[in-house]
Amino acid sequence: METAGMDYETKADTGTDVLEASFDAVAAEAAIGALKAELGTLRQQVEARVRADGRPALTGAKSEDGTARAFVERYLRQGAMAGVELKSFVGTSDGAGGYAVPEEIDARIDAVLKSISPIRSLANVVKVGSAGYRKLITTGGVASGWAAEDGVRPLGETPTFVEVAPPMGDLYANPAASQAMLDDAAFDVEDWLAREIAAEFARAEGAAFVNGSGINRPKGFLNYPMSTASDATRPFGTVQVLPTGVAGAFPVGAADKLIDLVQALRAPYRQGASFVMNAATSATIRKFKTADGAFLWQPGLAAGQPDSLLGYPVVESEDMPDIEAGSLSIAFGNFAVGYLIAERRETGILRDPYSNKPFVHFYATKRIGGGVANSEAIKLMRFSAA
Repeated sequence: METAGMDYETKADTGTDVLEASFDAVAAEAAIGALKAELGTLRQQVEARVRADGRPALTGAKSEDGTARAFVERYLRQGAMAGVELKSFVGTSDGAGGYAVPEEIDARIDAVLKSISPIRSLANVVKVGSAGYRKLITTGGVASGWAAEDGVRPLGETPTFVEVAPPMGDLYANPAASQAMLDDAAFDVEDWLAREIAAEFARAEGAAFVNGSGINRPKGFLNYPMSTASDATRPFGTVQVLPTGVAGAFPVGAADKLIDLVQALRAPYRQGASFVMNAATSATIRKFKTADGAFLWQPGLAAGQPDSLLGYPVVESEDMPDIEAGSLSIAFGNFAVGYLIAERRETGILRDPYSNKPFVHFYATKRIGGGVANSEAIKLMRFSAA
């Protein structure tokens, strides 16, 4: 009897454990189902908000409601006290260093810069994440040749590499708007700010890419060492100049000098090459004719297409000097190979409502560098006798 009782008690305990385990499994399954339902509801809410707003959330700007206009509606219009989370632009300080502009505004700034900054539209632009940028360039080329399938391959000469580090500096702009403008819901703060920053950046960087000193700013291609020697004998980093033979003017037969300038650029670089000059110089050249009366200058074939000179596009840059004695008024080259622009991807912005009340200033900064990467790809015409 005791043995039977013990068997009965053991069976009863085992049944209770199985029953409790089944209850736990049901409760866990119910909890998982409830969690899935909650996640589904949250997903639907996020998708509805994105559809209502018409674009994804801005990088570096978040708020509790998750809308994409958090950066514009809160920080730009109301300031950091509105409670928006922002991505600090300078790691050592937040408010004093400024905040990173969202990618959407950065993209607008870059698009406007490319359309109104002439050298930027031609040069090689690279995005960097650090304060500096360096590029290795071989000056002698890599040895090559032919050999039989089982023939000996000579080692050849070791190529010589030169490090190119474009000088960099912080470019800044400081557009301002009244608080009344910012409070107006119909005022497109994002579009206004992008255009104002881009216009100021384009003016300053355009001058630096042409005439910059290289001290806390890009180095302009007109400020590099120059020589009349050809590519084979000229030191690396020295730009070739071709004198017109007359100080401060074109000589008789100006077309010949322009052809010499084009042919001084080696054939591999002429694919994609352009003339760069200011409006006054282009006005002079537009009047030149060939012996049979045809104009050297040809207008663009369609709206938005650049005019051409000797078959190559002409880009006007008002930072190029006027024609005068010794001036470097015309550049011809493949700037995508010859000139390098390095810039940090993010633009920083600091909202300043205190310095000039009742106006709110938006102090925008971006680190940009520039310099000649390949001095063989850019040629200059100098209006001098020799």
